[in-house]
Amino acid sequence: MTVTTRPATDAPTPPLAARAAAIGGSPVRDILAVTARPEVINFAGGLPAPEFFDSAGVAAAYQAVLAERPGQALQYATTEGEPALRAAIAARYSARGLATDADDLLVTTGSQQALSLLATALVEPGDTVLVENPCYLAALQVFAFAGARVVAVPGDEHGVDPAALAALITEHRPKLLYTVPTFQNPTGRTMPAERRAAVAEVAGRHGLWLVEDDPYGELRFEGERVPWIAAHPGAEDRTALLGSFSKVMAPGLRLGWLRAPAALRRACAIAKQAADLHTPTVNQLAAAWYLERYDLDAHVARVAAAYGERRDAMLAGLPGALPEGSIWNRPEGGMFLWVRLPDGYDAAERLRAVVAHDVAYVPGAPFFAGPADPATLRLCFVTQTPDEIAEGLRRLRLGLG
Repeated sequence: MTVTTRPATDAPTPPLAARAAAIGGSPVRDILAVTARPEVINFAGGLPAPEFFDSAGVAAAYQAVLAERPGQALQYATTEGEPALRAAIAARYSARGLATDADDLLVTTGSQQALSLLATALVEPGDTVLVENPCYLAALQVFAFAGARVVAVPGDEHGVDPAALAALITEHRPKLLYTVPTFQNPTGRTMPAERRAAVAEVAGRHGLWLVEDDPYGELRFEGERVPWIAAHPGAEDRTALLGSFSKVMAPGLRLGWLRAPAALRRACAIAKQAADLHTPTVNQLAAAWYLERYDLDAHVARVAAAYGERRDAMLAGLPGALPEGSIWNRPEGGMFLWVRLPDGYDAAERLRAVVAHDVAYVPGAPFFAGPADPATLRLCFVTQTPDEIAEGLRRLRLGLG
């Protein structure tokens, strides 16, 4: 009889790539996992309010495309995206003063993928990337995975400082600047038009790519719309403008896009072919059907009005919820506001006590590419009703002590 024996030890598998081992997960998603209990009032997430999803309209769109053209809806599609959807998105840009053709657009699986594709197309390991300070957390992750050296541009309540931007370009010769100029994540601030024009001028003068991320811009509930950076002289041929239906239609559709100059757009399309071939066909066709038959602008206006009421509820309750000496901003739209607790407070250290009172926020420190301000935190005001916000702020007061 032949006896086969297993070796006493198996050779170990090769290690993970260094970047996978070195880059941590998202603290926001870690907090969401901890606060998933239904009794927790969660100001930590960046989730749109589900009660405002047009579920009936979206369901009708899926039913229609699956009934009328199932073979197309369930089939592979082109990497660039369904022509009808790209035409609809282009028309929305053009109507807002930024002339756009369908061929200027690449449909992506959420605007997060658009950012990842841009990093793949533009960034070599060791390249310098400039970002706002603080910055959208998932952008910092994308650039870290690309091997970039991330440098924060100093700024103020209006966004990046153009003079500081010019100085850092001269010093570091970066590939790009990443910015969320309208209702920024995490601060909720908006870059005014004159600042945008100055940033565009600096980029044009120094030869810098601009990545303008705009997932929140349509969620304005006061003030006047500010033109995109991409619309300013100096930025036309060097700006990748990112958009998404996640905050205005539904994030589960995973539909985003990038608008970019031809050579960069082609490079991103090739990167997308390697990543997922194309964004799901049925989702694209359903969105195009919806846009043709429903008034998305009217829907967004209703959502923005409700979000404005929720922002007002949070602003009304903050003075009684936060320690004396705290400061915060008043965003004109979007989903977030930014708080700084008094000196000596550490928002991350305080979070455990806060969560014990069944409420949560996101500490601000992870959003900083440079030295962090531990006293900062981000609050999302859109997911809860005004009454829930009032109760959450009462709990927050107890947790902060």
